[in-house]
Amino acid sequence: MSASDIDEIVSDCLAVRVRLIGRAVTGLYDGALGRHGLTIAQVNLLAALGKVGPCPPSKLGDVLQLERSTVSRNLNLLLNHGWVEALSSDAKGVREVALTRAGRVKIASVMPEWRHAQRQAEQLLGTTGVKAVEDVASGMGYMPRG
Repeated sequence: MSASDIDEIVSDCLAVRVRLIGRAVTGLYDGALGRHGLTIAQVNLLAALGKVGPCPPSKLGDVLQLERSTVSRNLNLLLNHGWVEALSSDAKGVREVALTRAGRVKIASVMPEWRHAQRQAEQLLGTTGVKAVEDVASGMGYMPRG
């Protein structure tokens, strides 16, 4: 590896920049939601479940493009708090989950802090950055904003 290879990675790597932005934005939301005992990943899982309705955990993974282990870890916490319920399960695990009434109440309770973090993220990214994020996510199959 030459010095020019190192310089190229340091100066041009998109992955490091995307990860930096992701950590900064996630930190805004997680900081705002912390007093509720939730992370932004968990809030998005609750919201996705509320949107798609009762479904297998794998569908949530597909909707949010998350690995099975990430969905499972977060679902277990949400199940333990009663915000999600297992509608069916077997020896292999939970087959179908649904958002509970308590889960809907929890979503409603975090909205002021979520909205505050949303405004902070929009300020951090700027109008052009927000549009770029929306366009890239849309191109990857994530539902459009609005």
